Amino acid sequence: MKVLVTGGAGYIGSTAVAMLLEQGHSVNVLDDCSTGHASSVDARADLFQESILNSQAVAGALQGVDAVLHFCAKSLVGESVTKPEIYWETNVYGTRILLDEMKKANVARLVFSSTAATYGEPREIPITENEITHPTNPYGASKLAVDYMITSQSRAYGLAAISLRYFNVAGALRSKTGWQTERHNPETHLIPNVLRASESNPLKIFGVDWPTKDGTCIRDYVHVVDLIGAHLSALEAAQPGTHEIINLGSGGGYSVNEVIAAAERVLGRKIPTEISSRRAGDPAILIADITKASKYLTWSPTLDLNQMVSDAWNSIQ
Repeated sequence: MKVLVTGGAGYIGSTAVAMLLEQGHSVNVLDDCSTGHASSVDARADLFQESILNSQAVAGALQGVDAVLHFCAKSLVGESVTKPEIYWETNVYGTRILLDEMKKANVARLVFSSTAATYGEPREIPITENEITHPTNPYGASKLAVDYMITSQSRAYGLAAISLRYFNVAGALRSKTGWQTERHNPETHLIPNVLRASESNPLKIFGVDWPTKDGTCIRDYVHVVDLIGAHLSALEAAQPGTHEIINLGSGGGYSVNEVIAAAERVLGRKIPTEISSRRAGDPAILIADITKASKYLTWSPTLDLNQMVSDAWNSIQ
């Protein structure tokens, strides 16, 4: 199979590229490298260093392609609040261009890397795919808009599509060409920031009085290798004329203190921390129900928190 990976120079996308190649697939990558890195793309893939907003570039990248893994997106929640127009343009209009060019090229298989931010503040935990979608920021709203577009495209033109919704991705892949790891600037993810914490820059813990087992917030994490495994399963499982929404996660979640403890085991030292007040709007627990992923994709996570932290640490040494 020949697969186009949009956003294939980013952390998650480049991992998908490496895993596709290792399974014997051919890969095209479309990425303007505004946040990704050309050096992260395996040399065996064909890189189209262009914007998804350039319809001619998208058409070129789709030549000879059988399916698309769509990771290309702006993804910082805070930035989406201060610069919403960027999110509507890249995430929504960019996907509109991709869908139009896929139709012209007769490419009818799509896996969309969505987000659990589409749910907003859920009524029940764990979150199922039946939860009401009420995003609380433009990032989540833009991803939800894309899901609506994909649904209508599937019904009208027979597109086989699956959207995968998840919270936090961690860990790294050691491929034949080196580590595929997080290289964000700024870095907003907990595990990389835990590993970078120092006496002069302690990790901030936002509240230790939450109604959880240890007083710190619980979040869902999935290893990037498991995550891409689900995307590859979704490529095979997608059915013409249908658009499935499927949640991914750890199946249980980890607290901030558990993440810190895992990092201390891996590093063999204490992680400097600083207790701060709760952040407004933070839920105590956010965990996805992954029952549908288990049934529909025959998927479940295989790599635990210790492996996520260990791989993340080894990848930056």
